Amino acid sequence: MKFTGISLFVILLVLYFLFWKFSAPKSDQQVLKKFNQSSVIPTLSHENFKGFEYRKLSIVKDTTLPTLVFVHGTIGSSTDFVKYMKDSLLLSKANMISYDRIGYNYQDKNPVQESIAFERDMLQDILQDVNPKKTIVVGYSYGGPIALALQKKVHKVLLLAPAIYSKVEPMPWTLNFYKWKLTRWLVPPIWQEASREKLSHKEDLQKFENNWKSTPNQIVSIHGTNDWIVPQENSIFLEQHFPKNQFKLINISDAGHGFIWSKFDTIKQLLIQELD
Repeated sequence: MKFTGISLFVILLVLYFLFWKFSAPKSDQQVLKKFNQSSVIPTLSHENFKGFEYRKLSIVKDTTLPTLVFVHGTIGSSTDFVKYMKDSLLLSKANMISYDRIGYNYQDKNPVQESIAFERDMLQDILQDVNPKKTIVVGYSYGGPIALALQKKVHKVLLLAPAIYSKVEPMPWTLNFYKWKLTRWLVPPIWQEASREKLSHKEDLQKFENNWKSTPNQIVSIHGTNDWIVPQENSIFLEQHFPKNQFKLINISDAGHGFIWSKFDTIKQLLIQELD
């Protein structure tokens, strides 16, 4: 029994270490290494917005092409979209930008901002460098409301499992590990930031959700039917509030929240449809 107990403890310790290491933001070198097999290596730059430094990945091959701008969720980073940014067909059809939101950068000394308004303004600042008429903003999960809050006119806003409706925002029990001071130290730093954003997101959404229709943009929302992290009711809420000529809902059968990876080919084809 003693040997079994020690073995289980060691196994849990190893798993915890791997979880911490795997989810931690990657260094510049580690990020660029992910593109070793790609035909195009992105430009990695460190930008500044209102005194906050953040990291941006840019692939600009042809200024006449449209641009995909990816906004990651919580927890997340610019590398969430590496597979898309390495795809040869997508690279032939679009330039691409992906960036780390504040609080999710490598060794970030700043906390998450817990503000959709701040995130929207930061995104609009990034969009100053691209032609808005040829720009498709892709917001995943908590990146969805940031993209939807844009007041700047772009070609289209594409939402992937957007968390935009406060009444269906789930609060997992595991958040208690962050809320309880006695256990907070067990939560890896990047997950502490994600927890902070998660806990404030519901209230922050209430400042926007009655005014989503004020966006000047065409909206496409893609949602998995089996998503329990960001329930499908979020996209159904949008469908009920937008006119049909401005909003389109695409359901992905039997897909969960991670469909941007598990259903890569499907999402890729939908992106290509919007680019053509």
